[in-house]
Amino acid sequence: MSTVTTPQTIIGMPEVVEDAGLATDSSAWRLLRDAATALQPLQAADGSVPDPADHGAARAHVDAIIAGIRALSPAFRHDEEYLRASVLDFERWADSGFTVPDFLDSLVAFQPQKHRVDGLRHLVVFPMYTQNGSRERKVEAVLAEVIWPEFIQEVEATYSNRLFVSLRLLDFTPGYDSNSAVLFPETVAMREIPTFTWGAIFQDREAARYRRVVRAASEITRLELPEAAARLLDDQQLTEKSFVLWDLIHDRTHMRGDLPFDPFMIKQRMPFFLYSLEELRCDLTAFRECVAIERSLAARRDLSRVEAETLEQAGLVQYAVIFDRIFRFAITGTRVRNYDGLGGQLLFAWLHRHGVLHWTDTSLAFEWDRVPDAVVALADAIDRLYWESIDRPKVAHWLAAYDLVRETVTPHPASRWARGLPDEILAGPPKGYTDAVLDDEFPLSMFFEALERKMRPVIASTSGIRSTDT
Repeated sequence: MSTVTTPQTIIGMPEVVEDAGLATDSSAWRLLRDAATALQPLQAADGSVPDPADHGAARAHVDAIIAGIRALSPAFRHDEEYLRASVLDFERWADSGFTVPDFLDSLVAFQPQKHRVDGLRHLVVFPMYTQNGSRERKVEAVLAEVIWPEFIQEVEATYSNRLFVSLRLLDFTPGYDSNSAVLFPETVAMREIPTFTWGAIFQDREAARYRRVVRAASEITRLELPEAAARLLDDQQLTEKSFVLWDLIHDRTHMRGDLPFDPFMIKQRMPFFLYSLEELRCDLTAFRECVAIERSLAARRDLSRVEAETLEQAGLVQYAVIFDRIFRFAITGTRVRNYDGLGGQLLFAWLHRHGVLHWTDTSLAFEWDRVPDAVVALADAIDRLYWESIDRPKVAHWLAAYDLVRETVTPHPASRWARGLPDEILAGPPKGYTDAVLDDEFPLSMFFEALERKMRPVIASTSGIRSTDT
């Protein structure tokens, strides 16, 4: 990397005279990252700096952030418009007296979906909350690079998803030293909501925590992994590619199918098991499509190099969906309306009830030749629920969805839903239905209770995990 000097941006801050650099150890990046980190304790939950006594320090931190952005900008020509707008947003925020920040202009200028080039890097700085991290809108800074392998470029021609961006975390401020593995525009502090044109997932973090959790869980349950599944645990880059393929299809599924409601269920208050089924539907659609890809390519001869990698990855995604869902999702987080947890429980119980998953002599085993059809059958059941519910009132859809889940996962003995909701709730507004759902409507089974106790320290250790940590 050549040295780039930008004297006009560094008056009073000679430490940033150096490589505009993509390296995470560049002094310009460290200056920016450390200034954002130091600014965070001065910010309120809404992102403002409410105490005038803190404004001098906040101004110094913002000046350092701006200096860092300017020094690094030559290395991010593809984000030039965004970084220029970011500087203006920071200057305007400081000049306003650090009121609630408004970074709409720089957010609109940031268009990473237009630059899906493997290895291309982005510098991202916004006041934002981090999903599964902090709900407070603090200034966060991230260095990331695109993961976009050649086979994904080919697959995306069929499974078009122009909004999807796959990233690898390189370095970050404290908001991402958490369970957050996404970068979503809706988390940014802004004066109005624009049309969102992208959503990013950090596949490296997804892959790293998958590898750690599944390795531990397979040892605890004495599961003998198939050779291909075992390779995922030994190869971070291989696993990252699997998660890119999985999430590419998952993400687009929210907007496709026989949907009886807004696909993202934005601003809708519904029983949490509805969210369980929607997220599981998208995962199982990815599984189903990968089964179709694998069977189609396996039936052909003389595959190209890219087709051969697609065939391999289609098989690996199937393992990833199953093991991430049953080993991580089912036992991660609290038991308060844990919709991802319930989705994992449902998949495990479905496979057990259909005789393709066995827990015998304290060992877990799968009949792998029968697993794909069993998983697709669950996907079909959810799709059928959605298709039928287009003709149902909202609360009737809720009741039907509950029935689908409880046919496989046992509800809490005290559940009002399981006993049958009384007439005053059935005849009342939807709020009554939602309020009647227990926080832990579907408790963990004895299998998962035992597994969770043994896996608790492993799950906790994945917070803030990096690809280099496994």
